[in-house]
Amino acid sequence: MKQSDKTFLNRGGAALDISDSEIDALFAQSLAQACAEAGPVSSALMLPPDITRFHSRAGFLTGIAYRELTKAGIAVTVLPALGTHIPLTAAERERMFPGLPESLFRVHDWRNDVVELGRIEREWVEEATGKAVSYDWPVQVNKLLLDGGFDLIVSLGQVVPHEVIGMANHAKNIFVGTGGKEAIDKSHFAGAAFGMEKMMGRTDTPVRAMFDEGLRRYADKLPPVLYALTVLSARNETEAAAAGMQRGSLALRGLYCGFGRDCFEQAAALARRINVDLLDEPIQKAVVYLDPDEFRTTWLGNKAVYRTRMAMADGGELLIIAPGLERFGEDMGIDALIRKHGYRPAKIIREKLNADAELANSLSAAAHLIHGSSEGRFTVRYCPGPGLSRQEIESAGYEWGDIGNAMARYDVTKLATGWNTGADGERFFFVPNPALGLWALRNTFN
Repeated sequence: MKQSDKTFLNRGGAALDISDSEIDALFAQSLAQACAEAGPVSSALMLPPDITRFHSRAGFLTGIAYRELTKAGIAVTVLPALGTHIPLTAAERERMFPGLPESLFRVHDWRNDVVELGRIEREWVEEATGKAVSYDWPVQVNKLLLDGGFDLIVSLGQVVPHEVIGMANHAKNIFVGTGGKEAIDKSHFAGAAFGMEKMMGRTDTPVRAMFDEGLRRYADKLPPVLYALTVLSARNETEAAAAGMQRGSLALRGLYCGFGRDCFEQAAALARRINVDLLDEPIQKAVVYLDPDEFRTTWLGNKAVYRTRMAMADGGELLIIAPGLERFGEDMGIDALIRKHGYRPAKIIREKLNADAELANSLSAAAHLIHGSSEGRFTVRYCPGPGLSRQEIESAGYEWGDIGNAMARYDVTKLATGWNTGADGERFFFVPNPALGLWALRNTFN
């Protein structure tokens, strides 16, 4: 059924630090209002992110939803919006969704478990992307959304700058998180072809327009979708002391819940204020740390490249400390393509597309290879743990660095987010988690 815009919860501000008890009360009330609006509701499908978005607080929200819906006699199923990612392990599931029964969970298979709601014609996609691409786009979802017999879908996640769509979440959680190979391939490549620098941190982009059009045309085939969206940023020293937390710990600055797009627009406006760091000078040396519990592939870890490249100086160096790095792709087929072709400038990847049918049939991999290149502007130096060798790093198009030397020189437990000066006088910019923001030059971003 179609669901008109209706926002039940709009709590946000750059200086807010919303407590767990307030989150619980606000979200529980919003769920009750949404169920009354969409009712009668006897079964609901939760679409939270996976462990790679652990910090989103979506796991906490899913737990609240399970408690409240079950209490109301509503059956709950949980389908993590994996997209192309690896399914959660039992330990990851318990870490992100503590106490939720294993029996609730289903696994999304992006190659086999999808149905097509319809297609958006080539001419429409051409116009939306400024003719960056010329193909139609399938509107695909996991078959549970269409045929699972649910009365309500609850899509949960964080709104934050994103390389493929501009701002993460909302319809992306549906059409990528539970989407199929063709839809993911084509949407990712459309963003890469259009240019991610023109999209990151923006609410309205060509890829967002494709997803919105998919909802406009085909949402009536699905149950109502309730969006629960978070916006987070790091606490400063004063905020951390007041909250009894460490400096740099994450505060929930915004919580938005509703049907339709209004709640997303409100969340995106706040995310643009607090998650986009505009600099007045380019970065000659950036150091980015990838938490080993969160980043085990360059497919995810290359957010270190995406989110800093708009601030990097020509001829600069991006040093990525990645102790948990094990492989390149989350999907093993994509991993093989990354190893075969490497992270190269867009012009080279386009040439490879014309010469390699396998790569041409995996446009999301091609898009990722373009995204992960510095286009020759600056050096990307990966310092991996034992999971990837120097030869593997260098064959993928990056420079290699010794992680022992890097961690001895840059103590990530003591560095401040932003500008630092080392004991040897070296000035560098430190990013403790690239997934939480976007760094760009003020004069070019605006």
